Amino acid sequence: MVLTQSHSLQLVLDLVGVFVFALSGGLVGVRKRLDVLGVIVLAGMSGLGGGVLRDLLIGQTPPVGVSDWRLMGVCLLAGICAFVLHPEVSRIARLVRILDAAGLALFCVAGSIKALSYGMGATTSIFVGVLTAVGGGLMRDVIVGQVPEVLRRELYAVPALLGSSLVVVAHESHHYSVPVLWCCVVIVFVLRIVAVILDLNAPQPLRTGDRP
Repeated sequence: MVLTQSHSLQLVLDLVGVFVFALSGGLVGVRKRLDVLGVIVLAGMSGLGGGVLRDLLIGQTPPVGVSDWRLMGVCLLAGICAFVLHPEVSRIARLVRILDAAGLALFCVAGSIKALSYGMGATTSIFVGVLTAVGGGLMRDVIVGQVPEVLRRELYAVPALLGSSLVVVAHESHHYSVPVLWCCVVIVFVLRIVAVILDLNAPQPLRTGDRP
């Protein structure tokens, strides 16, 4: 029953998450000086990529990202906003990171909620949540020809892993409720922003002396 009641929250998280991730992707396109079509395509990849991967993994076909006009419309709107209303170049990087952190938090929670609603186990639901959160960013970075930020930037996948795990723990411990889920979103967002501010990184290999 609780999972059914969270359907509305799932939709809200999807719509808001798609918009902020798509806007983030569109601003990356602006920073890379793509044309309007390139900005919109990058916005779509960023906003819908993780959700498409999620739906394919849990067996929902066609994926909502390519069948729900609301999600596609939100991506189009975000791409146009990024192209027309983008801030000065000096401000883009900061705004992109804030939006990216919001999208990460929303999508990891939304992904785990949907996996649980489809009867997936705890481990699968955590994995799906993380992939939902980082999948769009991976596609975005590959398209613009850069090493995916999830593999090289401050703590990124770790907050998503924590958020997805908290959702599953709340479900398994019977504390699964809308306020708890929003708390998970806030925790992931705050952890990501703190990691950016303090430049916190996951452990990296020691230098080998080899030149890149």
